[in-house]
Amino acid sequence: MNVIGIVAEYNPFHTGHAHQIAASRRLLGADCAVVAVMSGNWVQGGRPAALDKWTRARLALLGGADLVLELPTVWAVSSAETFARGATQLLAASQVVDTLSFGSECGDVDRLCRVACCLNTPEHQERVRRLVRQQLPYAAARQQAVEELLGRELAGLLASPNNNLGVEYLRNLERDGWAMGAVTVRREGAPHDSVLGECAVPPAGGAACVAPPFLSATQLRLFLERGDWGALEPYLPEGGLEVLRAGWNGFPSLVRAERAVLARLRTMAAEDWARLPDSGAGEGLPPRLERAGQQCRSLEEFFALAKPRHWTRARLRRLLVWAWLGLTQGDRPDIPPYLRVLAFNGRGRTLLREMKGRASLPILTKPAHIRGLSGSARALFALESRCTDLYDLCLETVPAPGREWTTGPVILE
Repeated sequence: MNVIGIVAEYNPFHTGHAHQIAASRRLLGADCAVVAVMSGNWVQGGRPAALDKWTRARLALLGGADLVLELPTVWAVSSAETFARGATQLLAASQVVDTLSFGSECGDVDRLCRVACCLNTPEHQERVRRLVRQQLPYAAARQQAVEELLGRELAGLLASPNNNLGVEYLRNLERDGWAMGAVTVRREGAPHDSVLGECAVPPAGGAACVAPPFLSATQLRLFLERGDWGALEPYLPEGGLEVLRAGWNGFPSLVRAERAVLARLRTMAAEDWARLPDSGAGEGLPPRLERAGQQCRSLEEFFALAKPRHWTRARLRRLLVWAWLGLTQGDRPDIPPYLRVLAFNGRGRTLLREMKGRASLPILTKPAHIRGLSGSARALFALESRCTDLYDLCLETVPAPGREWTTGPVILE
């Protein structure tokens, strides 16, 4: 049996994700098992996930996944390079996944592989350093260096977000000697982060609006935020709306914890900011972040005061989340210390039995299992517990602390 690995946030799981799983099975065999590595309660854009990780994992099972593993926060809330590295390390450590499947705008894994291999060369890295010294932003320098080596067409692939993330997965597979193969599924429907106007498709002759088959997760989160269950339901897996409503506790927002976040920012000195990943320490930015944190009266004011022109807002949000969660660069190990199981079905149970004899990392199917692991593993789990407790402050009603220790995997037979 082939085993497909997928990296995702499933924020929330929707018809586009189900399409990727189904298309992957068409490529590799209908009986393929699917292992998903999914971000926990905080996601790459520097936000609390729209639904907690157990609810999102349950939706993933309903949509076709068989086993869901957690990507810990210290990798999940990171740059594309670090996010991809942590996720592919987890898939490789399972020792059962033979093919990585990812979505992309171009749908051509060979072209993306050429770009990935180029990014791993010393020639590319030297050109990037030269361009950055000329004050070009890193992302632009990275793309221009590929253009110099491979031409404009291939370099242009890096301008699309899913292509870009796919290239990072492939870079890690190449470094690992292609122990896993790779396929890509072309992204269909709405572009990444796109939102609808008043009507999905202009009506003809006064007909009602026609719902497109795929929407972006950004649009679905807007439906969630305003409680528009009717608009959301067609994009969830069968039975998904019932699951979502049963666990609904309002749309998570950092604004609910704003004063606590501001209190944290006001206590941070430049050297505290410098200990965070991607903090711009080499550019001399921590003093600016210190001043912004001590002067701002709202999170929006912090962003306005702190954001350099060449930074993305997502990068600054990630820094803010790391600060609020009390994490530092030193809290992220070189490799994940365990495989945390969030959900599985019958086929996933079979995979777990196989993994127990083959995986290169310990497998946590119960929170209590962490007590038998190394000190570094216990430390990371404790940090994850803190991340969940602080995530819960972003909900409408605050749950009792300690959910990481009392919540086991979702099981669907």
